[in-house]
Amino acid sequence: MTPRATYRLQLHKDFTFADATAIVPYLDRLGISHAYLSPVTTATKGSTHGYDVVDPTAINPELGGEAGFRSFVAVLRDHGMGVVIDIVPNHMGVAGGENAWWNDVLARGKDSDHADVFDIDWRTPVVLPVLGDPLPKALADGAIAVEGNEIVAYGEHRFPLRPEDHGIGAVEGDELVALLDRQHYRLAWWRTADDELNWRRFFTVNELAGVRVGNEAVFERTHELYFRLWREGLIDGVRIDHVDGLTDPVGYCRRLRARFEAMTRADGMPAIIWIEKILGAGEPLATDWGIDGTSGYDFMEEVAGLLHDPAGEEPLATAWAALSGRSATFEPEELQARQDELAWQFEGQLRGCVRAFVTLADSDADNVLTEAMLRRAIERLLWVFPVYRTYGLGDSAPAGDAAIRAKARERVDALIPPGEEFVVDAVLAWLAGEGPGDRDLATEAVRRFQQLSAPVAAKGVEDTAFYRYGRLLSRNDVGFDATVFAWEIDGFHEAMAARARNWPRALLATATHDHKRGEDVRARLAVLSEVPDRWQSHVARWNELAAAALEGVDPADAYMLYQTLYGAWPEGLATDDAAGLSAFAERVNAWQEKALREGKLRSSWEAPQEEYEARCKALTETLLDPARSADFLADLAELHDATEAAARANTLAQMTLRLTVPGVPDTYQGTEMPDLSLVDPDNRRPVDYAARERALADGGSPKLAVLAELLALRRAHPAVFAEGDYKPVAVSGERAGHVLAFIRQADDERLLVAVGLRLSDMDDAGWWGDTVLDVEGEMTPLATLFSDRTVAARIL
Repeated sequence: MTPRATYRLQLHKDFTFADATAIVPYLDRLGISHAYLSPVTTATKGSTHGYDVVDPTAINPELGGEAGFRSFVAVLRDHGMGVVIDIVPNHMGVAGGENAWWNDVLARGKDSDHADVFDIDWRTPVVLPVLGDPLPKALADGAIAVEGNEIVAYGEHRFPLRPEDHGIGAVEGDELVALLDRQHYRLAWWRTADDELNWRRFFTVNELAGVRVGNEAVFERTHELYFRLWREGLIDGVRIDHVDGLTDPVGYCRRLRARFEAMTRADGMPAIIWIEKILGAGEPLATDWGIDGTSGYDFMEEVAGLLHDPAGEEPLATAWAALSGRSATFEPEELQARQDELAWQFEGQLRGCVRAFVTLADSDADNVLTEAMLRRAIERLLWVFPVYRTYGLGDSAPAGDAAIRAKARERVDALIPPGEEFVVDAVLAWLAGEGPGDRDLATEAVRRFQQLSAPVAAKGVEDTAFYRYGRLLSRNDVGFDATVFAWEIDGFHEAMAARARNWPRALLATATHDHKRGEDVRARLAVLSEVPDRWQSHVARWNELAAAALEGVDPADAYMLYQTLYGAWPEGLATDDAAGLSAFAERVNAWQEKALREGKLRSSWEAPQEEYEARCKALTETLLDPARSADFLADLAELHDATEAAARANTLAQMTLRLTVPGVPDTYQGTEMPDLSLVDPDNRRPVDYAARERALADGGSPKLAVLAELLALRRAHPAVFAEGDYKPVAVSGERAGHVLAFIRQADDERLLVAVGLRLSDMDDAGWWGDTVLDVEGEMTPLATLFSDRTVAARIL
């Protein structure tokens, strides 16, 4: 069945298929058509997310196994609902000894039946960076021993011996060293992973090993379960995790589509295929991949940008630069972060990529490129590459890649060493499939570049620069372009019209399991773009009030903390509620610890600066202590109360657009009520479904009430939402710049939607004055349309 509206559920041992089954009646009443599930395959025991798959051929027993899944689906079908599952083709979990395929590779090396599954460079043994010290010290400390047919490190990590070494008994000293040398793997100090790892991992996560899903046999082996579930009518489609990590994303998606289409089902419906794809600024999604669109980060960026007032960009940027001493604009932060990440965490992959291009260059008899030249060119391209990756195969490239390469060439120009422009041009030519040399070697070199550019972009931008740059945190989230402060209304209209033409079944998300700030945190923070001077006056007062607690804390970190306290302030939290404030402080401190370590300026995961982190933690606890900071809390509450109506308007505008523009709206678990969450694990906390059922029944939540109304409208009029075009509606009058309106039409059915934007000055319905919508010659006053709320959606 075609998805009408999805509801994302994060499954784990504490929220299983049985728990999901229990809320199906509620989801049905809400108006959801499909449950959209995190990975259901067997993951590492205790996994809270499911992306560390250890067995892709079986449904996770911690979730209830296949029997539990079948029972869940049966209840969904009884309610006329479907299910889409998240699949993980790019990598598998390899930590903890739970992955039988990986263990067999460690035991048998290249002779393993699973050796072709993992993306390993077999010129050296598999590097396992698990030791707390270099190997000689670990041996000297007695941290490594043999127990049965396994090598044990620190009594915790266990690795299989080669079959030839089984029964060897207890060994030590030189015999133990010799035994280790005979294995198909090499135990290594954890700090060497970034430099020496000889297998592809997911980003910088040593516990996740890359899978060679481009190999047809590996594709079939790792997808057998999904195809069986599809044939049996147990799933209606899939969402592909991190598609850009694959060797050939385009070929993979087309193969997946072909395999689904080759299997007929009684209902005759095509499989839905969504991809997790981060689109760069201005990057279009190719329409020939055989997919239905992305999982929604691009829409999250578009609608978030729309909520921001362009007038706030300059004063907020100036204030950030003055306070932090850092760049007012994002571009320098991004460049530095990419440089840092490439140097610190991707040296091994960079070296392998350069080596592949050197080998390729040497296959051309006329080659003049040295290894150093190629390294400089590749390095600099990775610093500025404008998107996650291109999609060439070494002997060809999609036409859409040409604009990406041209933009990369333009960006890199100022960074190229004098006289070495031709080296960069040579690399770009190979990416285009046009350079000289052996084609097989070109395929390998291009693969390595493309599988490196994606993680460098992800780690450099989203996981580093976004934690360093604090102009306004609502513009720093997964898939966002922080170089763009606000979207104009006309630009949003153009993007939605393109969605209607090209991606009417793409997913529309405003909250995900990966977001850095909840959708309503971002909506509230966006209001600050409308009142930058007022915001700065509050910040100045807070700096005075908290002067003692601020001692030793970087002003930039304090400024981002202020934004977080304002943006994530829980609904109904009183400024004298010591217990509630303490609970809030605990959540904020967890966010700040992650922010500091991801930013890698004053702390890091590799080398936590506990003294500095303690000062930041103490600042949060002081500010949220009513006994010590009553004046600060009162001032924060004053700002919160003064802007709450505008923030609520942003929340409703964002949700209304998600439910009405072309595409399939997704509601992330729990966000049908205010989503004031922070980065994971805060955004994966248990959801109180009993409270939501009560609120749905009695209308106790304005956000939930609007969501239910719009979902009911989608259920009653499916055609106009699934097939309708998108046409802007003209707005005129004194407040015309504060309204976005459009009509969607399918056959004779028409839907009118209007949302108010940037409403911090609004006091009552009379504020709209003479502003009207021109709906095909009929003038509709905004004061009438927005008589009870600042959004409207109705069938004409």
